[in-house]
Amino acid sequence: MEANKLPVLLSIRGEQYFDGIDPDATELMTEGTMTLTEDGMALSYQETALTGMEGTTTTFEVRGPRVILTRAGTVNSQMVFEEGRQHTSLYETPFGELTVDIQTSRLRHNLTDRGGVMEIRYSIAVEHTVTGRNCFKIRVKRKH
Repeated sequence: MEANKLPVLLSIRGEQYFDGIDPDATELMTEGTMTLTEDGMALSYQETALTGMEGTTTTFEVRGPRVILTRAGTVNSQMVFEEGRQHTSLYETPFGELTVDIQTSRLRHNLTDRGGVMEIRYSIAVEHTVTGRNCFKIRVKRKH
């Protein structure tokens, strides 16, 4: 199964919007892997000290109309993005579990085994209190 892990360069831009505050943007350039699966693909990379989640592996799994973001390691969480739908998940913290509601307003991608772009816009509510609107823009380039 490992044979279809392809090395990729990922450019991940994250934006967070809070009412009345300029968007907070982070841009991460990192190497990762793309794994082709029967029902889509998975993009994985290691978080760094820059993102504050060192020791964590992040995976975006693209399955048809939904994308599942999983973090494993020092931070463990799973978020499900599906345009026009809300998904609730648990977020593990050292202080206990929080419920996180993800409402995805936009999910677009043109990813193929050669790379592409994925954009996810969503709002997030922690313990049913909206904490902000977020946007992920991920560019994927095959490494040769």
